[in-house]
Amino acid sequence: MKGVRSSGCTGILLAMAVLLIPSFAGAAEESSKPEQPEALTQSASFLAGHPDLRWRTEGAKSYFDGRHEDALKQFKRAARHADKPSQAMVAEMYWRGEGVAADRAIAYAWMDLAAERHYRDLLIKRERYWAELEPTERERALVIGDAIYAEYGDAVAKPRIEAALRRARNQTTGSRTGFVGALKVMISDGAGGFMEVDGSQYCAAKYWKPEQYFRWQEQVWIDAPRGQVDVGEVERAGRESRAE
Repeated sequence: MKGVRSSGCTGILLAMAVLLIPSFAGAAEESSKPEQPEALTQSASFLAGHPDLRWRTEGAKSYFDGRHEDALKQFKRAARHADKPSQAMVAEMYWRGEGVAADRAIAYAWMDLAAERHYRDLLIKRERYWAELEPTERERALVIGDAIYAEYGDAVAKPRIEAALRRARNQTTGSRTGFVGALKVMISDGAGGFMEVDGSQYCAAKYWKPEQYFRWQEQVWIDAPRGQVDVGEVERAGRESRAE
């Protein structure tokens, strides 16, 4: 099998950046002022109602600062709220031994979880992991996976983020009825000041209604740039193979 070793954690973090953290993808442009909707989705008020994005953001900051132990904890907090990029980052950190002792079986279990929604790039990563595991690691990974799915799988994690979105949306003026009227929301402009955002933008359904929110987030994977990746022959792995 021919593997790809150059992208790793950085590739996953840059995929996150397309959706949420544009300043990380272009660190040399830190002085530039973020524009909507980036400023909106990075504001403290917005992140307070989106624990998945909040802890993903904190994890990414810690990771780039070299505080890997903190990053791992923060990515796991995001992972509890159905955040697939954060689950993939946990997998990469276990695989590489960043902030934790390297453990390829645990790493595979986390990447299997990250690929739960069958996003192409995460499936490729999962299959690459599986191809590199020893037989004993594969056995252990499948056992470990049950406990990880029980705590972080979509069946239990999606209800957590859905509840958080409902609570935050109901605390926004006018949002209970869907009528925002002349509502204005003040958010940080990323340069020490504040900017005013129309309530219709802040309360857009894609940010607060679960099904639309998940569709909005998955665009980063659906629209991701495609390159040629040689991962060798794919073996069927993961939870779906156990029923055979």
